[in-house]
Amino acid sequence: MKSVLSALVFGAAAVGAGSAALAAEPAKNVVLVHGAFADETSWDKVAQILSAKGYHVTQVANPLTSLADDVAATRAALDAQDGPTVLVGHSWGGVVIGEAGADPKVKALVYVSAFAPDQGETLTKLLAGGEPSEGVKAIRPNAEGGLILDPLQFPKLFAGDVPVAEAEAMAAQQLPSNPANFEAVAEVAAWHDKPNFYVVTTEDLMLPADAQRFFAGRLKAEATEIVASHSGLISKAEDVAKVIEAAAQ
Repeated sequence: MKSVLSALVFGAAAVGAGSAALAAEPAKNVVLVHGAFADETSWDKVAQILSAKGYHVTQVANPLTSLADDVAATRAALDAQDGPTVLVGHSWGGVVIGEAGADPKVKALVYVSAFAPDQGETLTKLLAGGEPSEGVKAIRPNAEGGLILDPLQFPKLFAGDVPVAEAEAMAAQQLPSNPANFEAVAEVAAWHDKPNFYVVTTEDLMLPADAQRFFAGRLKAEATEIVASHSGLISKAEDVAKVIEAAAQ
């Protein structure tokens, strides 16, 4: 019995030491999770910058069909990583990384213009605290009942600092979101146990800058403010990539 207990204690100590070593080791893996009214290509510019610097970058094609589906897609991407990983979420993607970020491979969480709910919270609850933003007012159902951002207003409200032709293309390829996502209850808030970084986009017409500052403060995150729209990951890709690099260290 004594030898069994010794083995268990030694094994637990080894696991703890391994976790500490993983946390101290710089991350070379980055997993990027997109938000609502977008797809994985919204991360293309950031991914190209990080890949050119030697990072192994994965852009998750989360389907926006449910929180559980998006978390499953993100966990599958994390399972494929070898070593410490920075997990990044834009907008709705912040909800997803809060759930999936408990994975022991995740070294740090980076929120970009993103929601960061605590356990038990929903987007509906978080949005109920103030007047709806211009962007939220422009959300409507498509013919199939999925939620989209009005394509005619998309360039101004979602991507005001992106070239118009590019913003129009983004509007045309946006993925619809399941309306139930607004009522999805956060069951995990991994940010309580991870180093957190937050990029605040000060000209955001979707998720106002003050709301982002609230999340950053609650996360006790290292916050960086950039003058950008909700599409700062595109218009200011270099700035966003720098924050991800800092998190990787």
